[in-house]
Amino acid sequence: MKFTTIAKAATLAAVAGAMALGLATNAQAASGTMYGNPAAAAKFWHHQQYDDCVLMSTADVVGEMTGHQPSEAAIIKLAETTPSMVHPGSIYMPSANKENPYSGMGTSFMDIGQMLAHYGIAAQWTDATDDAPKAYPATMETLEQLLGGGHKIIVSLNGEMIWRIPIETKDEQGNPRSDHGVVVTGVDTAKGVVHLNDSGNPDGRDEQIPMALFVKSWATSHNFMVFTTGTGVRS
Repeated sequence: MKFTTIAKAATLAAVAGAMALGLATNAQAASGTMYGNPAAAAKFWHHQQYDDCVLMSTADVVGEMTGHQPSEAAIIKLAETTPSMVHPGSIYMPSANKENPYSGMGTSFMDIGQMLAHYGIAAQWTDATDDAPKAYPATMETLEQLLGGGHKIIVSLNGEMIWRIPIETKDEQGNPRSDHGVVVTGVDTAKGVVHLNDSGNPDGRDEQIPMALFVKSWATSHNFMVFTTGTGVRS
Protein backbone atom coordinates (compact mmCIF):
# COMPACT_ATOMS: atom_id res chain seq x y z
CA MET A 1 0.00 0.00 0.00
CA LYS A 2 1.15 3.51 -0.72
CA PHE A 3 1.16 5.71 2.34
CA THR A 4 3.64 8.51 1.75
CA THR A 5 6.52 9.85 -0.28
CA ILE A 6 9.57 11.34 1.36
CA ALA A 7 11.26 14.41 -0.12
CA LYS A 8 14.14 16.44 1.23
CA ALA A 9 13.43 19.87 -0.20
CA ALA A 10 12.61 21.80 2.96
CA THR A 11 13.49 21.88 6.62
CA LEU A 12 11.41 22.23 9.73
CA ALA A 13 12.03 24.88 12.36
CA ALA A 14 15.41 24.34 14.04
CA VAL A 15 16.08 24.52 17.75
CA ALA A 16 19.29 24.58 19.71
CA GLY A 17 20.53 22.66 22.71
CA ALA A 18 19.60 19.39 24.32
CA MET A 19 18.82 21.19 27.56
CA ALA A 20 16.33 23.44 25.78
CA LEU A 21 14.64 20.34 24.41
CA GLY A 22 14.45 18.74 27.83
CA LEU A 23 16.04 15.45 26.80
CA ALA A 24 16.09 12.63 29.30
CA THR A 25 19.23 12.72 31.42
CA ASN A 26 21.39 9.74 32.35
CA ALA A 27 19.80 9.77 35.80
CA GLN A 28 16.33 9.61 34.26
CA ALA A 29 17.41 6.77 32.00
CA ALA A 30 18.74 4.84 34.97
CA SER A 31 15.52 5.27 36.93
CA GLY A 32 13.40 3.27 34.52
CA THR A 33 13.34 1.32 31.31
CA MET A 34 10.16 2.69 29.73
CA TYR A 35 10.64 5.82 27.65
CA GLY A 36 7.42 7.64 26.80
CA ASN A 37 3.88 6.90 27.92
CA PRO A 38 2.20 4.56 25.43
CA ALA A 39 -0.82 3.99 27.67
CA ALA A 40 -1.64 7.70 27.71
CA ALA A 41 -0.99 8.05 23.98
CA ALA A 42 -3.16 5.08 22.99
CA LYS A 43 -6.43 7.01 23.19
CA PHE A 44 -5.30 9.27 20.35
CA TRP A 45 -4.99 6.39 17.86
CA HIS A 46 -7.50 6.13 15.02
CA HIS A 47 -7.54 3.85 11.99
CA GLN A 48 -7.01 5.72 8.72
CA GLN A 49 -9.57 5.56 5.91
CA TYR A 50 -7.34 7.04 3.19
CA ASP A 51 -3.67 7.10 2.17
CA ASP A 52 -3.01 9.62 4.94
CA CYS A 53 -0.83 7.93 7.55
CA VAL A 54 1.35 11.04 7.85
CA LEU A 55 -1.70 13.23 8.44
CA MET A 56 -3.18 10.77 10.93
CA SER A 57 0.13 10.61 12.78
CA THR A 58 0.17 14.40 12.85
CA ALA A 59 -3.37 14.50 14.23
CA ASP A 60 -2.34 11.97 16.88
CA VAL A 61 0.54 14.19 17.99
CA VAL A 62 -1.70 17.27 18.04
CA GLY A 63 -4.08 15.40 20.33
CA GLU A 64 -1.29 14.30 22.63
CA MET A 65 0.19 17.79 22.81
CA THR A 66 -2.95 19.92 23.10
CA GLY A 67 -5.70 17.60 24.25
CA HIS A 68 -7.74 18.52 21.17
CA GLN A 69 -7.26 16.01 18.35
CA PRO A 70 -8.45 16.98 14.85
CA SER A 71 -10.59 14.40 13.08
CA GLU A 72 -9.39 12.70 9.92
CA ALA A 73 -11.74 14.91 7.89
CA ALA A 74 -10.42 18.06 9.57
CA ILE A 75 -6.74 17.24 9.11
CA ILE A 76 -7.37 16.32 5.46
CA LYS A 77 -9.21 19.60 4.86
CA LEU A 78 -6.29 21.55 6.32
CA ALA A 79 -3.78 19.64 4.18
CA GLU A 80 -5.88 20.13 1.06
CA THR A 81 -5.89 23.90 1.56
CA THR A 82 -2.26 24.35 2.65
CA PRO A 83 0.50 24.68 0.00
CA SER A 84 3.24 22.10 0.28
CA MET A 85 6.80 23.17 1.11
CA VAL A 86 8.07 20.27 -0.97
CA HIS A 87 6.13 20.12 -4.22
CA PRO A 88 3.69 22.21 -6.27
CA GLY A 89 0.12 22.17 -5.03
CA SER A 90 -1.37 21.36 -1.68
CA ILE A 91 0.09 19.10 0.99
CA TYR A 92 -2.46 16.36 0.31
CA MET A 93 -5.00 15.37 -2.30
CA PRO A 94 -7.20 12.30 -1.85
CA SER A 95 -6.98 9.57 -4.45
CA ALA A 96 -9.14 10.12 -7.51
CA ASN A 97 -9.94 6.41 -7.42
CA LYS A 98 -12.92 6.24 -5.08
CA GLU A 99 -12.82 2.43 -5.10
CA ASN A 100 -9.25 2.45 -3.78
CA PRO A 101 -8.71 5.37 -1.38
CA TYR A 102 -5.19 4.08 -0.65
CA SER A 103 -3.99 4.63 -4.22
CA GLY A 104 -3.03 8.31 -3.94
CA MET A 105 0.38 9.89 -3.43
CA GLY A 106 0.14 10.33 0.33
CA THR A 107 1.92 13.16 2.13
CA SER A 108 5.55 14.23 2.36
CA PHE A 109 7.10 13.96 5.80
CA MET A 110 8.73 17.31 5.22
CA ASP A 111 5.32 18.98 5.40
CA ILE A 112 4.65 17.74 8.93
CA GLY A 113 6.32 20.79 10.44
CA GLN A 114 3.94 23.33 8.99
CA MET A 115 0.96 21.11 9.76
CA LEU A 116 2.00 21.00 13.41
CA ALA A 117 2.75 24.73 13.38
CA HIS A 118 -0.89 25.38 12.48
CA TYR A 119 -1.74 23.96 15.90
CA GLY A 120 0.99 25.92 17.69
CA ILE A 121 3.46 23.05 17.89
CA ALA A 122 7.11 23.44 16.87
CA ALA A 123 9.01 20.49 15.43
CA GLN A 124 12.27 19.46 13.82
CA TRP A 125 13.36 16.62 11.57
CA THR A 126 16.48 14.51 11.50
CA ASP A 127 17.77 11.36 9.83
CA ALA A 128 21.01 9.49 9.27
CA THR A 129 21.97 11.22 6.00
CA ASP A 130 24.73 13.78 5.63
CA ASP A 131 22.34 16.71 5.09
CA ALA A 132 20.43 16.14 8.34
CA PRO A 133 20.76 18.48 11.34
CA LYS A 134 23.79 17.37 13.37
CA ALA A 135 22.52 18.23 16.85
CA TYR A 136 20.29 15.18 17.14
CA PRO A 137 21.69 11.97 15.63
CA ALA A 138 18.99 9.70 14.25
CA THR A 139 19.61 6.81 16.62
CA MET A 140 17.59 4.72 19.06
CA GLU A 141 19.37 6.48 21.92
CA THR A 142 18.21 9.89 20.68
CA LEU A 143 14.70 8.57 20.13
CA GLU A 144 14.61 7.19 23.68
CA GLN A 145 15.93 10.45 25.16
CA LEU A 146 13.35 12.49 23.27
CA LEU A 147 10.53 10.25 24.48
CA GLY A 148 11.92 10.43 28.00
CA GLY A 149 11.84 14.22 27.75
CA GLY A 150 8.17 14.24 26.84
CA HIS A 151 8.58 14.91 23.12
CA LYS A 152 6.35 13.29 20.50
CA ILE A 153 7.87 11.46 17.56
CA ILE A 154 6.71 10.48 14.07
CA VAL A 155 8.97 8.14 12.10
CA SER A 156 9.08 6.86 8.55
CA LEU A 157 9.49 3.12 8.12
CA ASN A 158 8.46 0.17 5.98
CA GLY A 159 4.95 -0.82 6.99
CA GLU A 160 5.02 -4.28 5.48
CA MET A 161 8.00 -5.23 7.61
CA ILE A 162 6.34 -4.35 10.93
CA TRP A 163 3.11 -6.02 9.78
CA ARG A 164 5.06 -9.14 8.80
CA ILE A 165 3.55 -9.35 5.33
CA PRO A 166 5.31 -9.76 1.95
CA ILE A 167 7.33 -6.65 1.13
CA GLU A 168 6.19 -4.92 -2.05
CA THR A 169 7.69 -1.46 -1.58
CA LYS A 170 11.30 -1.75 -2.74
CA ASP A 171 13.96 0.43 -4.33
CA GLU A 172 15.62 -0.24 -7.68
CA GLN A 173 18.06 -2.62 -6.02
CA GLY A 174 15.25 -4.65 -4.48
CA ASN A 175 15.78 -3.39 -0.94
CA PRO A 176 12.79 -2.54 1.27
CA ARG A 177 11.84 1.14 1.06
CA SER A 178 10.03 3.26 3.62
CA ASP A 179 6.35 3.77 2.82
CA HIS A 180 4.56 4.47 6.09
CA GLY A 181 4.40 6.90 9.00
CA VAL A 182 3.67 6.02 12.63
CA VAL A 183 3.86 7.68 16.03
CA VAL A 184 6.42 6.15 18.37
CA THR A 185 4.80 6.31 21.80
CA GLY A 186 7.23 4.31 23.91
CA VAL A 187 10.37 2.20 24.08
CA ASP A 188 10.62 -0.55 26.69
CA THR A 189 14.30 -1.41 26.92
CA ALA A 190 13.69 -4.17 29.49
CA LYS A 191 11.41 -6.09 27.14
CA GLY A 192 13.05 -4.93 23.91
CA VAL A 193 9.73 -3.61 22.60
CA VAL A 194 8.80 -0.43 20.72
CA HIS A 195 5.25 0.91 21.16
CA LEU A 196 3.51 2.57 18.21
CA ASN A 197 0.26 4.25 17.33
CA ASP A 198 -0.09 2.87 13.81
CA SER A 199 -3.08 4.24 11.87
CA GLY A 200 -2.45 1.84 9.00
CA ASN A 201 -3.17 -1.24 11.10
CA PRO A 202 -6.77 -1.85 12.25
CA ASP A 203 -5.21 -3.14 15.48
CA GLY A 204 -2.58 -0.40 15.60
CA ARG A 205 -3.53 1.17 18.93
CA ASP A 206 -0.42 0.73 21.11
CA GLU A 207 1.03 -1.66 18.54
CA GLN A 208 4.03 -3.42 20.07
CA ILE A 209 6.84 -4.77 17.95
CA PRO A 210 10.28 -6.18 18.74
CA MET A 211 12.94 -3.48 18.88
CA ALA A 212 15.13 -5.31 16.38
CA LEU A 213 12.28 -5.35 13.84
CA PHE A 214 11.57 -1.66 14.43
CA VAL A 215 15.23 -0.77 13.91
CA LYS A 216 15.32 -2.73 10.66
CA SER A 217 12.11 -1.17 9.37
CA TRP A 218 13.09 2.35 10.44
CA ALA A 219 16.44 1.98 8.65
CA THR A 220 14.61 1.90 5.30
CA SER A 221 14.13 5.68 5.68
CA HIS A 222 17.66 6.31 6.96
CA ASN A 223 16.07 6.67 10.40
CA PHE A 224 13.94 9.65 9.45
CA MET A 225 11.96 11.18 12.29
CA VAL A 226 10.10 14.36 13.16
CA PHE A 227 10.00 15.31 16.82
CA THR A 228 8.23 18.08 18.67
CA THR A 229 10.29 20.86 20.23
CA GLY A 230 7.53 23.08 21.57
CA THR A 231 4.40 22.36 23.55
CA GLY A 232 0.92 23.15 22.33
CA VAL A 233 -1.55 24.75 24.73
CA ARG A 234 -3.42 21.98 26.53
CA SER A 235 -6.80 22.64 28.09
